[in-house]
Amino acid sequence: MNVAGRTVLITGASSGLGAHFARLFASGGARVVLGARRIERVQELANDLNKSGHQAHAVVLDVTDEDSIVSAFNAGEDHFGLIDTIIANAGMSAAGRATDVPAASLRQLADTNFNGVYLTAREGARRLIAAGSRDTGKGRIVLLGSITSHLTGEGDSAYAALKAGLAHLGRNLAREWVRQGINVNTIQPGYIQTEIAGDWFQTDGGHAQIARFPRRRLQPIESLDSMMLYFASDASACTTGAAIDVDDGQSL
Repeated sequence: MNVAGRTVLITGASSGLGAHFARLFASGGARVVLGARRIERVQELANDLNKSGHQAHAVVLDVTDEDSIVSAFNAGEDHFGLIDTIIANAGMSAAGRATDVPAASLRQLADTNFNGVYLTAREGARRLIAAGSRDTGKGRIVLLGSITSHLTGEGDSAYAALKAGLAHLGRNLAREWVRQGINVNTIQPGYIQTEIAGDWFQTDGGHAQIARFPRRRLQPIESLDSMMLYFASDASACTTGAAIDVDDGQSL
C-alpha cells in the first residue's frame, strides 16, 4: 500500500481526521496539499511537516465555494504538479433534534457535507481525465462518510441522511469514471474523538453511548490508516465504488 510519489489533496486538513491523514500520507512519502478555510492552521501543519523532511503545501480551501476549490487545485498543482489523489474529508455537524435545527444550519450542512464533496471530487476528476488518467489508471478519490449513513438515532438526522447520500454518490461517481482510470471509494468511520464531536463524549450522554458500543470504547483515529492507504494506493487498482465501514464494531 505504497503512496510514495503520489500527490494528495486533503480537504478539511486543519484538524481532526484531515490533519491526521496529512501526517499519514506525508510519512508515507506522498506530497500533500493541505486545504482548509483556516489557513493559519494548515500553514502551521505544513511548516511542521516540511521541517521534518516531508513535502507539504498549505492552501485556502472552502468546499462550499467552487471558485475556492478551483483556486486550491491550481495552487497545489503549481507547487507539486498534478494532484492524483483527492481525500474529500471536510465536514461539519449540526447536532440537535430535527424539530430544533435551524434551516440555515441545514443549508450549511448540505453545502459542506454533500455539495462540497461533489464539487471537490468533480474538480479533481476533471483534471485527472484531462491529464490522461484513462491510460495511467492512477486516479484515486476517497470520500469520508460515516456509519450513521445506515443507523438511526436522535440528534443527527440530517447529518446521517447526507452521509447516506454521500455513499451513493461515491458509487455513482465510480460508475461514471470507471473507464477513465479513476477509482472512487468511501470510508465510513465510527465514532472517533475529534474536534467535530466537541465535548459530547465527556458528558453523561456520551458516556452512555460509548457503553452501548460492543467494545465499549471510542474508535482510535489510527484505525482508519490501513483502509485509507489501501484506497489511495495501487493496491486498490481493482476496487472502486466501495463503501466500507471501519468502525471497531460500533454498528454491530
